[in-house]
Parts: sequence; C-alpha cells; structure tokens
Amino acid sequence: MKVGGINILPGIISVVLILLIWFVIPVPEGVSANAWHLLALFVGTIAAIIGKVMPIGAIAVVAIALVALTGVTNANRSIAMKDALSGFSNSLIWLIGIAVIISRGLTKTGLGRRIGYAFISVFGKKTIGVGYALALSDLVIAPVTPSNTARGGAIIHPIMKSIAAGFNSSPEQGTSRKIGHYLSLVSYHANTITSGMFITATAPNPLIVKLIADATGAKISITWGTWALAALLPGVVCILLLPMIIYALYPPELKETPNASQQAKAKLAEMGPIAYGEKVMIGVFAMLLLLWANIPGMIFGEAFAVNTTTVAFMGLSVLLVSGVLTWEDVLQEKSAWDTIVWFSALVMMATYLNKLGLVQWFSHVIEGNIADFGLGWEASALILVCVYLYAHYFFASSTAHVTAMFAAFYSAGLALGAPPLYLGLLLAGASSIMMSLTHYATGTSPIIFGSGYVSMGDWWKAGFLMSVINLVIWGVVGGLWWKALGYW
Repeated sequence: MKVGGINILPGIISVVLILLIWFVIPVPEGVSANAWHLLALFVGTIAAIIGKVMPIGAIAVVAIALVALTGVTNANRSIAMKDALSGFSNSLIWLIGIAVIISRGLTKTGLGRRIGYAFISVFGKKTIGVGYALALSDLVIAPVTPSNTARGGAIIHPIMKSIAAGFNSSPEQGTSRKIGHYLSLVSYHANTITSGMFITATAPNPLIVKLIADATGAKISITWGTWALAALLPGVVCILLLPMIIYALYPPELKETPNASQQAKAKLAEMGPIAYGEKVMIGVFAMLLLLWANIPGMIFGEAFAVNTTTVAFMGLSVLLVSGVLTWEDVLQEKSAWDTIVWFSALVMMATYLNKLGLVQWFSHVIEGNIADFGLGWEASALILVCVYLYAHYFFASSTAHVTAMFAAFYSAGLALGAPPLYLGLLLAGASSIMMSLTHYATGTSPIIFGSGYVSMGDWWKAGFLMSVINLVIWGVVGGLWWKALGYW
C-alpha cells in the first residue's frame, strides 16, 4: 500500500530497524554511541532502498536530513550539516554523474545503435555470432556508460529484440527458444561482465575505489588505467566463453541466421553515413579513453597526466561547445542528477561509519569468526568473497550491497593476510559478477527479464552457473594476470 510518496510496509520496516538499533540493541563494547546511531540510520536507509520505500534519490535526501538533524557525526549542528553534504565534494561521484550525461550522446546521435548493428553485420550469420556481436557491442560502449542499465536496457536490449523479432521469436507466439531466449541471456550476462571491466562502467565502481583507499590509508589508490588493465584479461576471457556456455546450456532452435547480418546492414543503410554528431562522439570517446588510461602521462611524463574527473568534464565541455549535447540535454538527464544525489548520501554515510570506527569493529568480528577455522589467507579470502557475492540474493541494488558490505569484508580480508590489491580487485569483480544472480539484481535485469523471453527458473539457473564460472575466472586467471603485472 502506498500513501503519499511512501510504500507503507517497507517504510515501517525501515523505521523499526532504525529504532531497534538506536534504542533497543545495546551499543557493543568498543563502539561509540555516535557510530552505533549512524549505523542505525545507515541500515534503515539500505532497507528503504531494498524495499523501494521511495525513489532512491528521495531516500538519500531524507538520510542527509537525518544525519544533519541527529548530529551523529558532530554535536555541532552546523558542522553536522557540512558533514551530511560532504559527499557532494567527492570527485568520483561527479565522474559518474558527468559520464552518465556524456553517454546520453550515444543514444542521441545513434552511435550506440550503429556500433551494435556494425558488429551484427560482421558476426551475425550464425546465432552464436549474434551473441558475440551483442557482447562486444556492450564491451565497446562500457567505458563511457556508467549506467549499466542504460547500456544494457536502453541501447543493447532494443537491438536484441529487433533481431529476435526478425526471426519471429517472441514470448507472445511461444517461440522464445528460436533465438530470443539465447540472445536475452547472452546480452544480460555480457552486461554484468563489462560492468566489472572499467571504473566508469557502472555506478558502484568509484565507491569501491574510495572504500579501498580508505581501508588502506590511501596506500592503494586504483586509477582508471589500473582497473582497466587488471580487468582486461579475466574480462575478455569471460566475454569469449559466455556465448558458448549459454549456447551449450540453452541451445537456440535457430543455428544459422544469415538474415541477421542482412537486417543489420539494412539498419546501417537506413541510418546513412556517419553524421556530424557521431563523429564528435567518436572523438570524445577516443579522448576519454586516452586520458583515462593516462597515455600522455606514460609517454611524456606525469606532468601531462589529467585527473579522471577533469577528463569527464572536458568531454562534456566538447559535446556542449560542439552542439552535440545542449544544456537542455544536460538538465533532462535525470538519471545523472539522481545518481549524484543518492551516491553522495551513501558515500557520506559509508565515510563516517569508517571515520567513527564502526567498519573496523565489524571487520574484526568477521575476521575473528573466519580466523577460528585456522585457514590460510587464500581459503579465508575465498570464503569472504563467496559470502559477499551470494549475499546479493537478498539485495535488489548493487550499490546498496557494495555500500553495506564491501568495506567490512575488505578490511577483514586484509586482517586475515590477503594481499591488498589482489583482494580489492577480486571483490571489485565480484561486485559486478553478483548482478548475474537474479531477475532483480540490478536495473538491467527487470528490463530484460520483463521482456518475457526467459523463465525465472532458467534465469536463476543460468545466473548461478555464470556467477561460479566468472568468479573462478576472475580469481584464477585474474589472480595470475595480476601477479604477472606485479599487483601482488
């Protein structure tokens, strides 16, 4: 039941959780009252996000107000207000927000669709080739689309549906298994893999970078280039295996699809030559990748390195000056401003939970329980990562999951002796792999699942299998790759 802007039942549950932690559950030894009270607000906020009490941005505004009003970060209310708003000064948050706005250009100019149809025109003569085309299309645009939902749901999914419809494969006709079932699973799981390959591929990734830096006293500061290089080999291996695994698990009825290539070529012909806006987008895309990867710094010295968020502002500036995007486009990109608001609130709360010592206390609890098994750091890290990943069955938001659990699990792993960068990269990979599990795991899943091509049973079965395979690849192939790179 909904009253006003609130879903009543989950709203009541969120409030009850806050009151229970604040007033009923005793403050544990070694934890300050302020830290415990902030935890109460934090748990209530996460519960409200999971329960969809209100839109996540609205929940964030309420959380900011409560932090300022209760003075849990500082008894001085003026300072508490500054603390509550401190998340807005985090440059990584603005990196994601600006990148979301930039990605609007992919849709507005049609470049995203052109990339997808171009891959299909080359690889689309067989069904498995169409699967690879969709996966590669997602990979190519992932670095500049930090909304995995926009990338998978608004760009790739319509292309996939168009191809399926061209072969009369639809849930309404009972012909999903002809090709649509297969392409839905491939395109979805490709989206979860590419989300882990770049800092700018999904919104929680910059938060992970910050949490790792906080936990290590800034000794581990993962750059865009470091992340991309680390994820390159395991990510590419996952992408290469994905269409074949899904093909073996759920073979499509149609194996040959010469018409798909023809359809794609027809769509490209319909779009005409590459337009001015698309050319500008390609130029901006190239500039972002070169500067985010710090190529000038590697060639000419660190004096030529540019801050990652500065690069994003540069890219947006070019699009505005060139007229590819207008200021009206910027204002209308609601998802970007929404992300900046809720991301700022969650980062603020996570930051002060760490400053007030709550994260360290909780990580000691986790560490102590695992240490009782007497295992080495390798087995301990595996247990931590598996618990962290499969806890996502209880989450409908990867951001909420990362905010709630990443810092404590990472700190516990460090205390158990795991190499800091290895553990950080493995947990970062798991933070995207976990999106494969359910039909509510992230924003992309209800869009693709909702199209009706895949049953819930098939979705969950494929999700669990792909999570195991991708985690093994990230841990083994990734671990060896990171060792070769000297990361641990």
